[in-house]
Amino acid sequence: MRPNKRDELVSKALDVFYRSGFHATGMDMLVKETGISKTSIYKHFRTKDDLIVAVLHLRDENFRSWLFSRMAALSDTPAGQLLAMFTALGEWFGRAEFAGCMFIKASAEFQNRAHPVYQQSTEHKQMLLEHFTGLAKSAGASDPAGLARQLLTLKEGAIVLSAMSVTPDPAGDARHTARMLLEPYLAEG
Repeated sequence: MRPNKRDELVSKALDVFYRSGFHATGMDMLVKETGISKTSIYKHFRTKDDLIVAVLHLRDENFRSWLFSRMAALSDTPAGQLLAMFTALGEWFGRAEFAGCMFIKASAEFQNRAHPVYQQSTEHKQMLLEHFTGLAKSAGASDPAGLARQLLTLKEGAIVLSAMSVTPDPAGDARHTARMLLEPYLAEG
């Protein structure tokens, strides 16, 4: 089925915003890069911020779907899946199009906590945390929420370090630390 114009716009805008940033991407650039007229853009979105929220929603769905399915494909145990997250991240970091986390970027550009873009970014991280907490609970962690927070912190740090090219293998470094946190719960991995 052919995507409708709104879906096409959101998908194309995701690529532009991911590559160029939110504030640096003006409407003229969006028109040029997406091939969709300003009239059509404003027909579907009242403001650029509304478009950004829709883009972040799509990115959230795509990223979580990919990450969670990749974790499940790499391991069939909850603890193993938590560890596999870092293997999946390493694969993502190795892709030519990798340019960091769109949600970290969005929250840096829109720092007002009441702004819808900031809130959408926070919601994404919260949904990751909930998934990791569920896996930690299934793995038998005595403090599933605490373990999930630590793993999320490792994940986010690895993304930042990879985007900034600070260390040669941030996913591997984070995986090593995660293994130490998970050791009591690992049946495999």
